[in-house]
Amino acid sequence: MEFQRGLALLVAGTFFMEILDGTVITPAAPHIAAELGIAPIDVNVAITAYVLTIGVLIPISGWLADRFGPRRVFTVAIVLFVLASLGCALAPTLPALTAARVVQGAGGALMVPVGRLVVLRTTEKSDLVRAIAYLTWPALLAPVLAPVVGGLLADYASWRWIFVINVPLGLAALVVALRIVPDLRADARDPLDRAGFALMAVGVAGLIVALEGLGSGFTPSTAVALVVAAAGLGLAVRHLLRAPRPIVDLRILRVTTFRTTAASGSVYRGVIIAVPFVLPLLFQVGFGWSAAQAGLVVIALFVGNVGIKPATTPLMRRLGIRTVLLWSIVIGAACLVGMAFLEPTTPLPVILVLLLVSGIVRSTGFTAYNSVAFADVGQDRMNHANTLLSTLQELGAGLGVAIGALLVRLGEAVPGVAGAAGPYRVAFVLLSIILALLAIPTLLLPRTAGDEVTGRVSLHGAAPGS
Repeated sequence: MEFQRGLALLVAGTFFMEILDGTVITPAAPHIAAELGIAPIDVNVAITAYVLTIGVLIPISGWLADRFGPRRVFTVAIVLFVLASLGCALAPTLPALTAARVVQGAGGALMVPVGRLVVLRTTEKSDLVRAIAYLTWPALLAPVLAPVVGGLLADYASWRWIFVINVPLGLAALVVALRIVPDLRADARDPLDRAGFALMAVGVAGLIVALEGLGSGFTPSTAVALVVAAAGLGLAVRHLLRAPRPIVDLRILRVTTFRTTAASGSVYRGVIIAVPFVLPLLFQVGFGWSAAQAGLVVIALFVGNVGIKPATTPLMRRLGIRTVLLWSIVIGAACLVGMAFLEPTTPLPVILVLLLVSGIVRSTGFTAYNSVAFADVGQDRMNHANTLLSTLQELGAGLGVAIGALLVRLGEAVPGVAGAAGPYRVAFVLLSIILALLAIPTLLLPRTAGDEVTGRVSLHGAAPGS
């Protein structure tokens, strides 16, 4: 199977749209509220509806791909996403906007995991790192660009353009998808594990609602959501381990490299997503910068992400995935400590270099985690691995924003923290500690972890396993 760059870029493009639309309307919330005649806080229901729908429906994406074929599911998902985006742009009321966001979330939940599954199924292990490099950039760039894009469109055009731009992009993706996405089908089509899906849906929904609640303060409804999440996910795990044909096979977690990415990688994703959430707040609230100034400076993260991409694969091939992960974690934690000590008087070039380095190691770490995830997963188990990882990554993204907000609140409660920037400094120190702890499970990985997918040359001059 020859690596299909066009297919990987297509799926990456849809991934970018899905992640971008998850947070892009946040900075536009005041404009949306003013036009629809509601309070800005009420717009959160449209944001939560989108994330909730994606989290609930991702577990069923793998089964639908096997049942109807990934090409059909992927193209239908793009159509849903485009039509829902148009509905969002034309929404006259908040209920209409929320309903359109639910449909948009359904499209995103099926579009990205199924598209990634096609790439994984059509890519040899030796080309997997190249494919993963294309599939990971949206998760790094979209959270950084979303505040800038949303703010600029809301300020200088209209918040409705946030959704209008999806229409031509989605239509272009649909045309390309119909031409290049292969119609792969599973040899055996298992019946839908309805009980497993229902329990996962309840558990994931409860967890997402709880995470959203933690971001704005702990309330009784947040406590209820946490209980529902614990009960739903606990029963789901029990069922999935016992069911003969579960909707998601948790036995895939016995694979060490996949388990590390599923657990540590999800936490890593949460930390790196928290950074572009907390950093603009430090600049605006702590330093008194304008939103535009803060957004433009944070783009240095984006430059680091993009600039290191061509070197990421050679680095993993030369040093090994475990080594790249360790350095990414250590340097990333050091950068977070550096952010905690920034001052309004810190020279701008120093700030930009710090964010640039942070962006570089965010990119190498995230790519390394995603590359090693499927290194030891057989093609017959790729569907379950992809579905489970997609679900965990979606929860990790929600966890990042919620934990970022929660750590800022903890900073506000720390005695002796002075100045408006104090709580954000505390948040960065705590984030650095969380990130540094991920070095422990990384050290437990074999030194040769992922060598098959990187094509790393051993000390004897031959690729491992050759």
